[in-house]
Amino acid sequence: MKIKILLGVSSVFMLVALYMVFIFAPDTESGVVQRIFYFHIPLAWIAFLAFFVVFGSSIMYLWKRDKKWDAIASSSAEVGLVFTTLFLLTGSIWAKPEWGVWWTWDSRLTSSLILWLIYIAYFIVRSYISEEGQRARFSSVIGIIGFIDVPIVVITIFLWRTTHPRIEAMDPRVTATLMVSIAAFTALYLLLFAQRIAMKQDEDKLNKLKAFLRR
Repeated sequence: MKIKILLGVSSVFMLVALYMVFIFAPDTESGVVQRIFYFHIPLAWIAFLAFFVVFGSSIMYLWKRDKKWDAIASSSAEVGLVFTTLFLLTGSIWAKPEWGVWWTWDSRLTSSLILWLIYIAYFIVRSYISEEGQRARFSSVIGIIGFIDVPIVVITIFLWRTTHPRIEAMDPRVTATLMVSIAAFTALYLLLFAQRIAMKQDEDKLNKLKAFLRR
């Protein structure tokens, strides 16, 4: 029932966001490619939210040693990695017409790529360690340390010279569209997150059933 509600809410928000992005939001000098901004920014911020959940859940696992926290952390990390991949891709698509290149090694892009690599390492560790408790401990440590890069990504444009644009005062229609897009992607994150946790719970039940049948 919870997943069905999230699916409904996510669908409504996403339809409204698409209407606002392509119909309601005003044109800019950059042309139609600028509309990727309404996807790129929400993808980035929701990825950061997902990794914050990993950070908090990893701390809770190391404190409580309850595997439900590991399930929450790994589920959020999976969704966060997908969102990070998408915000890197949309950023490259946006960069080509704006800067003339698909990629440049400025501080924000480099720190964002490092963030992506950290969580790739998170899943490499999870895939190579078979013992459940050890896997959870090691990945929790990576989840906690890896989150340090999130505020670095956010503040890079204020600390170092970068080609990445700062968000200045915006047209109210642009602000409204961006806020609705963020809400839509937040609902999508919650839907995917809840679905992944439900799948992990089903996997756990299946593994217990298999262990029972082997007796």
